[in-house]
Amino acid sequence: MPKIAALSRERHAARRWKRYDSYAFARGAALVDVVAAELPKATMSLPLAFVRQGEGFALSAVLGLAPGRNLCVTQEGRWVGGGYIPAALRGYPFRLVRTEGDQLVLCIDEDSGLLTDDPEDEALFDDEGKPSAAITKVLEFLQQVETNRQVTARACAALAEAGVIAPWPIKVQGDEGEREIEGLLRIDEAALNQLDAETLAGLRASGALSMAYCQLLSMQHLQRLGLLAKAHAQHDEAAAKQARAMLDQPEEESFEFDWDALTR
Repeated sequence: MPKIAALSRERHAARRWKRYDSYAFARGAALVDVVAAELPKATMSLPLAFVRQGEGFALSAVLGLAPGRNLCVTQEGRWVGGGYIPAALRGYPFRLVRTEGDQLVLCIDEDSGLLTDDPEDEALFDDEGKPSAAITKVLEFLQQVETNRQVTARACAALAEAGVIAPWPIKVQGDEGEREIEGLLRIDEAALNQLDAETLAGLRASGALSMAYCQLLSMQHLQRLGLLAKAHAQHDEAAAKQARAMLDQPEEESFEFDWDALTR
């Protein structure tokens, strides 16, 4: 589990941070929440699905076809998921955490490797003990995302009330045969088309109707995940063959591991 700590002068005044240069931190994220403001760009790059979240629904970008495996990030940490990267990833290593008093607190993942003591890295606080200009921008960005999250939740609730969110049956072929991916939901286009004018007007006013069309349009990108899954499988197989070849060398022949290469 990441070590999430509230950003504070007492704890972090003397610390520094550096911006991430790899998306390796997101390799285990098969689903990432998106908000309504992201839809115009996210729809053009990523498959989107509704998922149950508590008693309601959230809209997520589907980045993988199995839990804990993000197909849009390579083993080297490169993003290969198209032209858009969800805002939930772009704020790393920072996040807003809601306290018991319903207040939002800016926090940092202290285990990210991006919290440093290097004077060449960026300051978290200025000489007066106030958040640095860079941290202020991070906070503003995360606050915008959180504000829009409430808009997104209301639109999802409106679609659920209209009865147009339905299971998304997805079957994928793997080494062990065909399996069905569970838990993803989509817009039932037939049900949407049968709604009366008053309900459609309400969905349009809340922004839910455009969200519904964006989700439907985004489903075409599911095929890209299938192609990425094959690419990952080929990469894994090539790496496995290389490892077997190294282990099969004669005992009298010595060799050295390039540990740097293995971790790049």
